[in-house]
Amino acid sequence: MYAVVDVETTGGKYNEEGITEVAIYKFDGNEIVDQFISLINPERPIQPFVVNLTGINEKMLRNAPKFYEIAKRVVEITEDCTIVAHNASFDYRMLCTEFNRLGYTYQRQTLCTVALAKKLIPEQASYKLGRLVRSLGIPLSDRHRAAGDARATVKLLKLLLDKDTEKNIIKEVLRTKEQDQLKQKFLHLVEQVKPVTGVYYLHNQLGDVIYIGKSTNMRKRVNQHFTGKSRKSLKIQLETHSVSTEETGNELIAMLKEVEEIQLHKPKHNRVHKNDQIRFGLESGITSMGYQFLRIVHAQDNINYVTTFRNLNNARKTLYFFAQKYTLCLKFVGLESPKNGCSQESINQCMGACIEKENTEQYNKRVQQCIDRLSFQSPNMLLIDKGRTHDERSVILIQDNSYKGFGYVSLNYQITNIDMINTIITPMKNSRAAHHIIQQFVRKNKVKEIIHLDAAP
Repeated sequence: MYAVVDVETTGGKYNEEGITEVAIYKFDGNEIVDQFISLINPERPIQPFVVNLTGINEKMLRNAPKFYEIAKRVVEITEDCTIVAHNASFDYRMLCTEFNRLGYTYQRQTLCTVALAKKLIPEQASYKLGRLVRSLGIPLSDRHRAAGDARATVKLLKLLLDKDTEKNIIKEVLRTKEQDQLKQKFLHLVEQVKPVTGVYYLHNQLGDVIYIGKSTNMRKRVNQHFTGKSRKSLKIQLETHSVSTEETGNELIAMLKEVEEIQLHKPKHNRVHKNDQIRFGLESGITSMGYQFLRIVHAQDNINYVTTFRNLNNARKTLYFFAQKYTLCLKFVGLESPKNGCSQESINQCMGACIEKENTEQYNKRVQQCIDRLSFQSPNMLLIDKGRTHDERSVILIQDNSYKGFGYVSLNYQITNIDMINTIITPMKNSRAAHHIIQQFVRKNKVKEIIHLDAAP
């Protein structure tokens, strides 16, 4: 069903115009089945050139209904219809503008007879309504009045439908209608998601998890999935039936929760998580001469490294930065050959550990400072951050250099030792990925507070 529309306006600045006349013909593809025509008091002045063009003046509109008085009729006659107009973007925009002024969101799919005519009747001298319909033998009376222009547009649409032997117009209308229905479904799903930090799950019709993600604004991120045009987004849109969420209160717990949930559920549309691809670790040791060294190695499970890296380039860059920061020997951090003294020693940027010139105690003290900066600051500690509500805070437990899990406590809860915390912690997997996430996050000083605890008995 089509609602063929034409509006006349006051003219003026963009989005400041008002409608002075509207004509709507409900057309089923064969005949007009309903119609609505009315002058409208725009409650704003009409530009002189518009008066000359349409013949509509302020005196004619003084007793005409205002838009809010005819709005219900416009909604009813266009319900479940495709809005058709000659230059549809203008007429549709004017209707939407008037409804917006009333605090109402007006949404309809549209079809433009200018675009259709250019496709189905090419090489016309002009596609302006008056010239086009005359060239096609379509009668036009009351030019630049809503009713006359709308009637001519109805006849033009009928001619275009006849010429559309492949039924592309109907196919497009049906496709757009399906898309609109899909958008309404997604809009309903998005509205259910709070704009807060957490982990979200997209489910198919059977309830299976097909995608897991995290965000500091879950509503915004979920909406991006439903409006994306990539192949992955379109697949997700096709399969998503429902959305569930879990608030975390802060980004670090969301990151930890996301990587563990992906490993657990293995959703079909999640790629291997980037934090699962942690290939290198930084280990420490002591040379035969008593100097503490650092070196990059291929990471293995169940080994506690000073820190971890996703790739060798990042590992070398990070280690070089901290070697410079703490004046460490490039030979003893594995960045140069161990056969000779390092290149920094000759320019006095290494204090000579590589040639056994520097005192081991002094050198090892700086190495330990570097290790403390790169690793967990303590083998037993709590990372305190924002909770899910204003009177709550989150707790992440590190015990014996292992990630144990997270929980939430009241602001009034007195945190004193590990045993007390163990009762409120949700246990989590102590994975290489979790270690990497926590170390990287803490290194950027994003955590509100760190509490160092006594070792467990």
